[in-house]
Amino acid sequence: MNKHSNPNFFSRYSWAGRLFGHFWATWALVSFVATFLLIFLPSMVSYLMPFRMGQAYFIFVSRIWMRTWLTLVGCPVRIRGYEHFVPGEAYVIVFNHNAFLDVPLSAPFVPGPNKTIAKDSFAKVPIFGFFYRRGSVLVNRNNEISRRRSYEQMRQVLAAGVHMCIYPEGTRNRSKEPLKPFYDGAFKLGQETGKSILPCVITGTRKAMPHDIPFVFYPTRLGMYFLPPVSTAQGSVESVKNQVFEQMKSTYMERS
Repeated sequence: MNKHSNPNFFSRYSWAGRLFGHFWATWALVSFVATFLLIFLPSMVSYLMPFRMGQAYFIFVSRIWMRTWLTLVGCPVRIRGYEHFVPGEAYVIVFNHNAFLDVPLSAPFVPGPNKTIAKDSFAKVPIFGFFYRRGSVLVNRNNEISRRRSYEQMRQVLAAGVHMCIYPEGTRNRSKEPLKPFYDGAFKLGQETGKSILPCVITGTRKAMPHDIPFVFYPTRLGMYFLPPVSTAQGSVESVKNQVFEQMKSTYMERS
């Protein structure tokens, strides 16, 4: 019997569960926009500051926003592993990716200034685009020139002492596996810049936003588990990638 057959009344897959999920998704969207508008102008002050200081301030404001919004939508987040960050050191931070919720969740809770590699299409959204651009290194994955430019920008971000956040699966994991295979980019970046890879496993977002039910959102306890950094000087891109993959897979299966 699969999860869709004979669901109980309170199951996400029952008519009552779906109805609640649609209602809560509407509330999540409305509250997301409303709280964003409240922090938009304060976040824009970051453009007036030097890069690293401005990015730290931007992340501080983003964290306040996310703490507020996640409380409103019933998604408390548990964070472990901050002790793995060495003060003053910049890392290539890699996250697993199961749902849209991973994106606003991840960067604000990284300790210290950081940027995320992100699709350039969202930068065109009125008002939100200014915020999105500040937090991201933008890339058009279908354009070779854009990919090369974004790679150089990521090197510059790390050189400035700012963390670079990357989703090595490339897109959301819609499979039944804990993780999709990783691309090489994050690990190549770490090796070429001499920066360690710091893995972070996100849990709960797949339950909050199941990919097989359109436009639903459910209150869910979320988790972020930062793991010990992996030196990129200890092996090839492939070996470091495989080591990080196995560590993240094991942690995800243990914690989710």
